[in-house]
Amino acid sequence: MFGKISALFAGLKMTIVSGVFLAASLTLLLMGIKLPVDPAWLTVILSGYPLLYIALTRLVYDKWISSALLISMAMLASLAIGELFAAGEVAFIMAIGAILEDMTVARAQRGLSKLIALTPVQGRRLVRRNGSLIEEMIPAEQIKKGDLLRVLPGEAVPVDGQITSGNTSVDQSIMTGESLPVDKGLSDEVFCGTINCFGSIDIEATAVGEDSSLQKLIRMVREAEDKKAPMQRIADKWAVWLVPIALGIAIGALVLTWAMGLGIMEALNRAVTVLVVFCPCALALATPTSIMAAIGQATKHGVIIKSGEALELMGHVDTIAFDKTGTLTEGNLAVVDIYPFVDGVERTDLLRLAASAEAHSEHPLARAILSCAKELRVEIEPAGDFQMISGKGITAVVGRHTLLCGTLSFFKERCIYIEDSLAVTLDNFRSQGKAVILVARDNVLTGAITLSDTLRDTAPQMVSELRDMDTNVVLLTGDHSQTAGYFAKKAGIESVKAELLPGDKVGSIVELEEQGRKVCMIGDGVNDAPALKTADVGVAMGSMGSDIAIEAADIALIGDDISKIPYLKRLSRSTVRTIKGNIIASMCINAVAITLSVLGVLNPVTGALVHNAGSCLVVLNAVLLYDRKFDRMK
Repeated sequence: MFGKISALFAGLKMTIVSGVFLAASLTLLLMGIKLPVDPAWLTVILSGYPLLYIALTRLVYDKWISSALLISMAMLASLAIGELFAAGEVAFIMAIGAILEDMTVARAQRGLSKLIALTPVQGRRLVRRNGSLIEEMIPAEQIKKGDLLRVLPGEAVPVDGQITSGNTSVDQSIMTGESLPVDKGLSDEVFCGTINCFGSIDIEATAVGEDSSLQKLIRMVREAEDKKAPMQRIADKWAVWLVPIALGIAIGALVLTWAMGLGIMEALNRAVTVLVVFCPCALALATPTSIMAAIGQATKHGVIIKSGEALELMGHVDTIAFDKTGTLTEGNLAVVDIYPFVDGVERTDLLRLAASAEAHSEHPLARAILSCAKELRVEIEPAGDFQMISGKGITAVVGRHTLLCGTLSFFKERCIYIEDSLAVTLDNFRSQGKAVILVARDNVLTGAITLSDTLRDTAPQMVSELRDMDTNVVLLTGDHSQTAGYFAKKAGIESVKAELLPGDKVGSIVELEEQGRKVCMIGDGVNDAPALKTADVGVAMGSMGSDIAIEAADIALIGDDISKIPYLKRLSRSTVRTIKGNIIASMCINAVAITLSVLGVLNPVTGALVHNAGSCLVVLNAVLLYDRKFDRMK
């Protein structure tokens, strides 16, 4: 990776140096000064040699007639008749085009290396010796299917497995992207790379090595990345017929001029001029310059576009798939309802009891409750005899009362009575995508506190705007179906797929693509990386998103502003139109220049200058993209 970046900077320095010497050659030419060695020779060597090497390599080894071959022919023909400036000019223009394009595709493989770094390197295996279980740390690659492993709080699960002992809460965000830890107990599955948050658990290994969930995730990212080929230059696509046409016109000009009796040198000059003006430099610059200008435009709006291909494809996208947590939602838990069940207990009383009991807990739900209490300036009382039952709840003594905070199943285990009417209320809370923490005082159900993520304010308007642009919107999430349905309804999304693992998201993307749709995936977590790579365009949330998701994506929203998605579509459409306009303009300029070359109006030097002027016009038109107001366009 670092070698590619170093090569890019080295190529840029060489191109700048060759440009300086070409400018010096032009200055001397216009002043009529001749030196023993023309400075354009250095331009030919620095910019022309790589071009010639590429042309010959593609021709000999790949059997590919590229635009580099046509330009090399023009360069060599110019050298043959002593027109050094013309030879250096075409080589320099193509070197600029290559640098601009390389700058848009120099980011491959960085995200994959970070994903691989998440792979656990060791595990705690349990072996029976002298009738007792003994722990031993071994490399993760030595773990075999069926091995018994122990995972302590804070440790990563080394392989996929099934819990044989213990209860805990597991941070599965690497796999599902969801912010809430998932409670796990006997016989539940845990996945490689996920984090054991609280209780110690013993697991039996069920999938190890390349079969583990994390390795499958890595493999999916690698395979999807391999499907992404660098954008081929438009000039190269047309070079198969550009080369013979250019040669045919040049030879025709040579024969016609010689037949008219104007002399062999004049005939050669006209033929070489045809090759010089026929070089597709403006054509080669049409795409990378427009893309670089559009990328600069997007950067001003807090959007990082990594490839020209993604920018172009975004304009053709007709389906956008969103992750939920951290994408459509803010990704931060907050207290929504404080619901007392007992007469005489006020909302602040219930919050004080829960916050006091949860003060020693490190669970994300507990932290959200404490944050709410501090915000509302509710006094938190000291608690004693604090105990946490991993994956279920906590107990504590506050004042002279024993408090319990936890799940419905935890309360049922403690034989705390819950009326049917209250059970209906709790079901309603869950149907709204809320996490419910029950609070009991002295074994009497006192109330419930609900917590939820919050939908981004811009989400409904963004979805509506995309619909007006004839774009289908889909929600793909690892969250529960009730929660997913609730948030989808609030955002105005009709198509929802919930409880998806990374492979399921990829499958959903592939299914849409097989239906002939152009799909954009928008996500923020490690678990979204394969889907981001598989989709035609991947967009990551830059501020909250993981580094891996950002590297896997083609586009990153630095400010996490999803309202920029319609802007991106408008920008990409205009960029495509500009590229097409530049191509048409360059072809028209070439046609006029070729005619003037055949008639003898242009010579190799003036032809090179006209050719250079055409390239400049293309660049200037592309630069206009930078200042357009795409956020105001409909």
